Amino acid sequence: MDDFSPIPDYDTHGWFLKSVVEILFKNVVFATNRDKVVLWKHPKELLEVFDFSLQQTGVTQDKLLTLIKNTIKFSVKTGHPYFINQLFSGLDPYGLVGQWITDALNASIYTYEVAPVFTLMETCVIREMCSMIGPEWKDGMFCPGGSNGNGIALNLARFQLNKNVKKTGMSQFPRLVLFTSEEAHYSILKFSSFIGIGEDNVILVQTDEVGRMNPTHLEECIQEQIDCGASPFVVVATSGTTVRGAFDPLYQISAICKKYKLWFHVDAAWGGGLIFSQRHRTKLNGIETANSIIINPHKLLAAPQQCSILFVKDENILYECHSKGAEYLFQKDKYYDQSYDPGDKYLQCGRKCDVFKFWLMWKAKGSSGFAKHVDAIMDVAEYFERQVLIRPEFQLVSKRQYINVCFWYLPRYLQKKKDVMDYSIQLHKVAAQIKAVMVKHGSIMLGYQPLKEFPNFFRFVSQNSALGVKDVDFILDHIAEIGNAIYD
Repeated sequence: MDDFSPIPDYDTHGWFLKSVVEILFKNVVFATNRDKVVLWKHPKELLEVFDFSLQQTGVTQDKLLTLIKNTIKFSVKTGHPYFINQLFSGLDPYGLVGQWITDALNASIYTYEVAPVFTLMETCVIREMCSMIGPEWKDGMFCPGGSNGNGIALNLARFQLNKNVKKTGMSQFPRLVLFTSEEAHYSILKFSSFIGIGEDNVILVQTDEVGRMNPTHLEECIQEQIDCGASPFVVVATSGTTVRGAFDPLYQISAICKKYKLWFHVDAAWGGGLIFSQRHRTKLNGIETANSIIINPHKLLAAPQQCSILFVKDENILYECHSKGAEYLFQKDKYYDQSYDPGDKYLQCGRKCDVFKFWLMWKAKGSSGFAKHVDAIMDVAEYFERQVLIRPEFQLVSKRQYINVCFWYLPRYLQKKKDVMDYSIQLHKVAAQIKAVMVKHGSIMLGYQPLKEFPNFFRFVSQNSALGVKDVDFILDHIAEIGNAIYD
């Protein structure tokens, strides 16, 4: 029979769906450390060995199962403990189940009518997290990633400055400028361009020796722009920078924002999960003084991609800035109280139920479970830093502030040099060469990058609380083994 209708039929699809689950269980969900993080293929080689083609007629279910197996085979296993390449990792079983359920229900959260459980759940989660931030916090919205949340915050800041921008645009505005640290996330520049502020009007503030924004230089930059006739409107601080994991001094920045009447946004996409930890949440001190905050549960808290929440103090600003009251969705004469429809405060219309996987994880583990998860990761990061300090073949780039441990592998000829920065050209090549070997072996995926004057260095980050000290020893031993093979 023709198989074109989007309706599952047990006789037609039951065996196929069960087979897919078995494949996932065997090759993804319950894969072991012995499996490779990735089976590396060059792009041209992968184009040859994988069937990417699309035809006029469909293929059999057996063929689809083969394609599914090959998709898994050649994909990066981000749940593997040795995937420490990005600011996400792990495969939480409750989060995974939540994702499966929302995909099966295929709901979209804009009205209570079509997503009754998820709209109420979203409100409950946002309110609970607002209460954790502080009593003045009133509302929030789920976002398709932290970058998008940062962009929305910039738009809210401009709207708060002059609400006529929603209708008349930028024609009546002076030159607007915003401020963020030179180590802030690149989304600030991207969305400044996107919303019409322009990258040239993003003023990058100097950072200190560990990557924190310098408040003195911030105020100097603000005053300089005012003297030039520009109109400052927002400062973006970071709690957990992407590379070094630095936490900007929020109280000092907040005082400057109040002095100059600027919107204060905190990008806590990476570091915000510390709010669950009694041991470590002091790193977020001052976050309650902001006007908006972005936190990504899919980062530190290991919720499946994607799960990001933008929080705001002003309970009305999201609706005021975003609402359009489309009558085919938000009718005034509904058969229930339309205040339960959250969709008009969002820029999106169709939207996935990102809340459920996070809520289910929270329900399963409790706040104390998230705290134990965070504390375990921080303990491993501390051990990693200690090992780097005592092993002669490694050197810290700067003191650890968070989970991020930034370090160089030093070939033997550099290990006793007084200042390795004198050999930056040679050192710059090391991390890239070692990573290439690791990825081609499929053993470890570990990120590297340059920063400011520093040549390429490795950055250890993990969100997988199953990673232990033995794993840290293996990672460092493996890097040293490859380094010795290349350079000795």
